[in-house]
Amino acid sequence: MDSLRGKLLIASPALIDPNFHRTVILIAEHTGEGAMGLVLNRPAETLVADVVPDLSDLADDGAPVYFGGPVAADSVIVLAEFDDPALAGVLLDHDLGFVGSESGDVGDVAGAVRRARVFAGHSGWGPGQLEGELEDESWIVEPPQREEIFNEDADGLWSAVLRRKGREYALLSTMPPDPSVN
Repeated sequence: MDSLRGKLLIASPALIDPNFHRTVILIAEHTGEGAMGLVLNRPAETLVADVVPDLSDLADDGAPVYFGGPVAADSVIVLAEFDDPALAGVLLDHDLGFVGSESGDVGDVAGAVRRARVFAGHSGWGPGQLEGELEDESWIVEPPQREEIFNEDADGLWSAVLRRKGREYALLSTMPPDPSVN
């Protein structure tokens, strides 16, 4: 299978795991050794300034921390758009990447970042696990649009990406969260 690095995984309506129900995940790494991604549509009620004040220069005032996934929930990952991509710890796209832990002074990096999102934890898959979930049709793969990655409408992102995908996916986007009550 080709690497899904930089792609979105959209949870299928059949995926009932509460960690991933109706999530949209940006895949940050995908190799034969496994995969890692960030849930884009799960903001926490805690604010960046309250939880990790050292990173508040990177995030907008009042920005929440996002739940990146159930793995290493006490670790922090910062995804950002860079004016100077050389300051990124790891790049996903030409100007989209991660603020590295060795980036030095956050204030210096903040001046080179257009926008950023702070995540607590990440989503992870072992070797072959994601491929198995794709075979089981637990995920729908789609290239991202940049505005989706930094979308402020967390509740509407899942439906919006499915509608953009078109046809039968647009129909899926109208399903209620619990189809059994339909």
